[in-house]
Amino acid sequence: MDFAKLLLKWNSRDNYRQMPWKGEKDPYKIWLSEIILQQTRVDQGWNYYEKFIAAYPDVVALANAADEEVMKLWEGLGYYSRCRNLMHTAREIAFGRGGKFPQTSSELKKLKGVGDYTAAAIASFAYREPVAVVDGNVQRILARVYNIHTPVDTPEGKKLFIAKANELLSKESPDIFNQAIMDFGATVCLPRNPLCGNCVFNRYCKANLLSVQHQLPVKSKKLNRKTRWLNYFLIRYGDEILIRKRTGKDIWKDLFEFVLFETPQLPKQSEIDDFIKSHFGNHAVLQPSRIEKKQQLTHQTIMGTFLHVILNKKTPLNGYHFEKIDNLNTIPFPGLINSYLTDKPLPKTQTEE
Repeated sequence: MDFAKLLLKWNSRDNYRQMPWKGEKDPYKIWLSEIILQQTRVDQGWNYYEKFIAAYPDVVALANAADEEVMKLWEGLGYYSRCRNLMHTAREIAFGRGGKFPQTSSELKKLKGVGDYTAAAIASFAYREPVAVVDGNVQRILARVYNIHTPVDTPEGKKLFIAKANELLSKESPDIFNQAIMDFGATVCLPRNPLCGNCVFNRYCKANLLSVQHQLPVKSKKLNRKTRWLNYFLIRYGDEILIRKRTGKDIWKDLFEFVLFETPQLPKQSEIDDFIKSHFGNHAVLQPSRIEKKQQLTHQTIMGTFLHVILNKKTPLNGYHFEKIDNLNTIPFPGLINSYLTDKPLPKTQTEE
């Protein structure tokens, strides 16, 4: 079986998925699309890609943008370390490399936030370097076609799949091959319900012949998620509300939040009352409504509660600052908080509920 020949033949038969970054040769746009599409579905990433290109048409424009402006535009995509790496690398390219991207995958991998896959994508699409892209789609195809049971999430497995992909790669058309194999994994060799009847490899695919498609690829690790309760107090005085920027190595670094009280489980009313009393004394009036929200992260389930508190005296809180409510729509918040604010927009004028 000539894997590359069959794949490219499939790609030429009206199987081309139209997307704004496909066929792109500008390394900036390729890099931007690949960073956005990490951990993000194409249908969601498409809109963000177009917004970023409109706001920052080249790497210099992105490098000169303010951090909070870029984070606000990224808002909703999640995995915010990608955005921080995006800004860091944009500035390295713009100010340290004269606006020029490296032209080889080995040099591209030296950039922050650029791993094997992204480096291979930029190098093959922009410069036609014969290096294979290997993501989950590619691993799934290769594991099934060649009946590979080595876990994809082990060092041994990662090396094996990279080597196999490079062995099969069309050296004459690495850009077309790489795009085709990603499209094939996204449209035919699907994770749960692969379209084996329409697959150009079905006569050769060992997993299909053995009926073990749903057992491949193999993963060695089970995902253990912990649950956290993040209880947010919307502490307002007049037309201002207390917020802070999250720091440290926890989730949502560099995003903003309201006054936080984290607990191992849903807090009791006595715990809520004690928290308010200890921080604001007799100057705070807790409103009767409480809203719960949930956000699923890769390794964590975040349970959020939102409670409104009205201050009758402007009382500072260490680590937080008072912000005008009118300004909140320019400030980047985590998805959990944005979901709440979308459902329950804050009135500009303070009222007791």
